[in-house]
Amino acid sequence: MDVIFEFPKEIKEASALQYVPETDLFWTLEDSGNDPVLFALDKKGKLQQTVHIHKSNHDWEALTSDGEGNLYIGDFGNNDNDRKDLAIYKINAADLSSNEAGVSAEINFYFPEQKDFPPKKSMRIFDAEAFFLYNNNFYIFTKNRSTDSDGTTQLYSVPNIAGNHAAKLLGSFKTGREFRKSAVTDAAINADGTRMALLSNQKIWLFENFKNDAYFNGKVTEISLNDNSQKEGLCFKENDLFICDEKDKHTGGKMYQLNLK
Repeated sequence: MDVIFEFPKEIKEASALQYVPETDLFWTLEDSGNDPVLFALDKKGKLQQTVHIHKSNHDWEALTSDGEGNLYIGDFGNNDNDRKDLAIYKINAADLSSNEAGVSAEINFYFPEQKDFPPKKSMRIFDAEAFFLYNNNFYIFTKNRSTDSDGTTQLYSVPNIAGNHAAKLLGSFKTGREFRKSAVTDAAINADGTRMALLSNQKIWLFENFKNDAYFNGKVTEISLNDNSQKEGLCFKENDLFICDEKDKHTGGKMYQLNLK
């Protein structure tokens, strides 16, 4: 994993990452407590665009895009497992060249398995920081915050259709018991849908040879990043994975490149 650049001073908490081929730019955002803004960077880390979104930032945690260059914001960070307003916001590609943009579509969803808000601490499995869009479905990966967690992340699907949807549970995958090492912080899929990856602070899990959206049934390769910074963004660009982390006093605030060849 090689350092490509440091994020500009305007971005202190890069909490998501998406490469958009239509603009040849990397897009990121900051999570709860920050302004509702999208940032676009070129391959050298120069800030090219800042777009203020006319929507509150409850807890923005992830970004994905479609084949037309539209961006989707995952407003589903749920540390306390008490939210009933989980949402995905579509931002039209045509609006990303402006300084301000509205939400062109809102996709709301809920987890049918969750009955209490919040549930018991042993069942706090409904936080999420990771998703991607493929074949017009969003695939959302939960972040396990339950007591005595074994790191299980649950995979849900939600259609890319405005409205309120019951997320469909598709499967689960155990990442490991150490929360700092194993909690899933982002997910990505490559352009042809043959490789899917999950990110934590210290690892990447690369899935291949799966059929349709049975991602967890594919071959999995665990990749150690040999680092413990707070990594929150992951995306594919051709055969490479790009990763970003949040900045603290001593580390982070960088973009990294991992060649999968």
